[in-house]
Order: sequence, then C-alpha cells, then structure tokens
Amino acid sequence: MTAPDQPDIEQESQNPPEHARVWMARGARAAVSIPAFILTAAFVGYAGLARETGLTLFETLAMTGFVWALPSIVVLTGAISSGMGILPAGIAVALASVRLMPMTMALMPLVKVPGKTKTWQLLIASHFVAVTAWVFAMKHLPDMPREGRLPFFIGFGAAVTSFVFCMTGVSYLLVESMPGMVAGALFLLTPVYFLCSLWGAARLNADRAAMVAGLLLGPVFFTYLPGLDLLWTGLVGGTIAYLGTRIMRRGLS
Repeated sequence: MTAPDQPDIEQESQNPPEHARVWMARGARAAVSIPAFILTAAFVGYAGLARETGLTLFETLAMTGFVWALPSIVVLTGAISSGMGILPAGIAVALASVRLMPMTMALMPLVKVPGKTKTWQLLIASHFVAVTAWVFAMKHLPDMPREGRLPFFIGFGAAVTSFVFCMTGVSYLLVESMPGMVAGALFLLTPVYFLCSLWGAARLNADRAAMVAGLLLGPVFFTYLPGLDLLWTGLVGGTIAYLGTRIMRRGLS
C-alpha cells in the first residue's frame, strides 16, 4: 500500500534541503568579488578623511560598523567635525539614508519565506542593505531557492562588512594623510559601480529612463534643494520615467 510513496521518500532523502549554514558559507565566498573590493577602496578613502577630521580609531570603526552606508557616514563625519548638535546630525544622517528605505522594501519580500522567516532575521538582513549588497542581491537572489536567499544574503553582508571593518581600521592606522583628490576618487568608485551595475541589470526601459532622469535632475535638486536632493531626484525622476514609458507604449500600440 505504501509502495507508491517510497520513490518520493527515497528521492527526498537523497536530495535533502541544504542547511542555512551552507547558504551562509556560499554567501561569504561570494563576497570575495570586485564589488566588495571597490567598496573597500571607498572606505580606505574614508579612513583618511576620518583621521584628518580628528576622529579617533574607535569612532571611525563604530560608524563603519553601525552606520555602514558610506554616504551617511560621510554626512555624520562632517556633522561631528563642524560641531553640529546631536539632533541636527541625526536628521542629516536620516535624510542621507532615506534612499535605503525603498531598497530595503524591495529586497525583504525577495528573501522572506512566508510563514517561516522571523522578523528579527529580517532586521539583521536589513542592516546590510547598502549599494553593493543590494545590487548583488537583486541580481543573483532570484535564481536561488527561496529558503537559501536570506542566509546567503546575511552571509554575503556579514563577510563584506567584516572585511571592510578590518580594512578601515588598518587604513586608519597606516594612512596618516591622504590627498583630497585621492580620497574623492576612491569615494567615487562606489556610485560609478552602482550606476554601471544597475544599467546592466535593468530589464525594463523604464529602469534606464529613470536612471537617465536621475542623472539630469540630480544636479538641479542638489543646487536648489540641498539635503532633500536625493529624495526629490528619485521621486520626480522615477515618476517622469514611469509616465513617459507608459505614454510611449500607448502611442506605439
């Protein structure tokens, strides 16, 4: 009576589901990549900036580990060096980090297993959401089993964060001073990689149109609405791209 069920049981035993630690290890191995080295180079530039502005090694590493997103760290460093109060500095960092909200909202449903994933697990994963990890995840996670996506992303994020954390400390100790041009060039590597990766991974014309609109509108909003430039650039540029592509589709049809 049970013979028809035996092949399925045997097949399941021969191909058991892979443990979460296996996926975390794969994520850690995947962190050894060009994007991670580009991010590390950017934090090397930040280490020179932090030392020049008078931050201690502890303060530099604390911001690297807890804040993590480099633009927000640079904003916080500038606020501290200028003597800004805690509340204005917090607001400035929050505005610089607004861009991470839609990125997190897009990624969490991708890694969540309905009915199984705990909220605290998503909170841990959300800490690693930044340009490098987000682009890598959105490109590679859809091709993985849903059960392996979250541990893979956590393994990737933890490995990148740990390596960058250590290299930032080493750079702080070894780099006494860094020319502003060199530090700026290292900072620029991350957004250049971000733009190139998004353009290559874009599957819809609306995605590319939004990037072009953002490149055109970004300098305008930076000039006239500093502090809210990223928010308004994304909102207006994305809206224009969406409406423009819809109108073009209707016109062609």
